[in-house]
Amino acid sequence: MIKVGIIGCGTIGGQLIKAIKKDFKGKIKLVAVCDKNTDKAKASIRFFKTKPKILSADALIKISDLVIEAASASISASIAKKTLLAGKEAMIMSIGGLINRKDIFRLANKKKKHLYFPSGALCGLDGVKSAAAAGISTATLITKKPPRALRGAPYLIKNKIDLNSLKRQKVIFKGKAEDAIKAFPKNVNVSAIFSLAGIGGKKTIVKIICCPGAKVNSHTVVVKGDFGQLMTQTNNLPSHDNPKTSYMAILSAIATLKSITEYVRVGN
Repeated sequence: MIKVGIIGCGTIGGQLIKAIKKDFKGKIKLVAVCDKNTDKAKASIRFFKTKPKILSADALIKISDLVIEAASASISASIAKKTLLAGKEAMIMSIGGLINRKDIFRLANKKKKHLYFPSGALCGLDGVKSAAAAGISTATLITKKPPRALRGAPYLIKNKIDLNSLKRQKVIFKGKAEDAIKAFPKNVNVSAIFSLAGIGGKKTIVKIICCPGAKVNSHTVVVKGDFGQLMTQTNNLPSHDNPKTSYMAILSAIATLKSITEYVRVGN
């Protein structure tokens, strides 16, 4: 039985809490949750007969075997580091916070503890990781989202870009993945996992296109290298609870939990 603590009880964290109760009986025990909004934390565990504890992040780490971060890129690196230093394992959803944090990856290897990064809303990462073993020359991510899935991004506010005035699709960002992560920290988490699987945030190119009227969040990956060329396209429906989160991101977190609890694994 794996003792799990979840930090962040929002869209993804809330769905993981429900999944643990429904699908992981006898394999996972949710021992604690943490959220800056105490009412949200209480609401997320209301259907448990034996209630998990509501704790601070530090207290939660102490009693957990596996800590799941589903809060924010602003704290994900700190949570990962504290968890590893405590000799525990971590699953990080806000992967953008760990770009260029090789110190944390070294710490995981030193402590011999796992850091899990679900694939999120992006499909094809198994091929990207395989291609990286031989060598990748170029890696490009093209993300298309409706205005509501991009609103509030720091890049849009800083550059005074009004998405409501758009009548047709428009490229609103093109640059390095590490810059895209800072510009759209809550909108293009896929660029972070894509970078980690491939050639890093400095070499990976990200293009973000705003598409008025679009019903899905679309991600196209184009990778070229010694292996040949790889291209995948994922059209994600948004979560019912939050248009900035793709439903696939939630499912990938649940699938990662499943792989942790099972001895047979499919894919690399």
